[in-house]
Amino acid sequence: MKKTFQLNIEGKNRDRVLEATKHEIRQYIKRERRKTLPEGVDFWDFDCQFGTTVDNAQGVHFATLTALIDAVAKEGGDAFYLELLAKPGHRTARIGAGPTDDTLQ
Repeated sequence: MKKTFQLNIEGKNRDRVLEATKHEIRQYIKRERRKTLPEGVDFWDFDCQFGTTVDNAQGVHFATLTALIDAVAKEGGDAFYLELLAKPGHRTARIGAGPTDDTLQ
């Protein structure tokens, strides 16, 4: 998804447009995650670019998208650009995440 979302649409409530925008993004994410995973892939990850325009978009972490959208809306911005591209994700083992020998006794 590569799209510029307008927040100020004539004749529409700004808050409703903001919520509709977030809903559209969530629906896209759900649709992408439902796709069949390729062999050897654990989950769908996302490359994210966010900015007020296409030219100043920067790479951001997926989990910060809602906060960034809210910040643009709070500042009174008219629009923002979002690029979400699904990519294969691989889980990595966390050190110290499993049970220890002491807990198994």
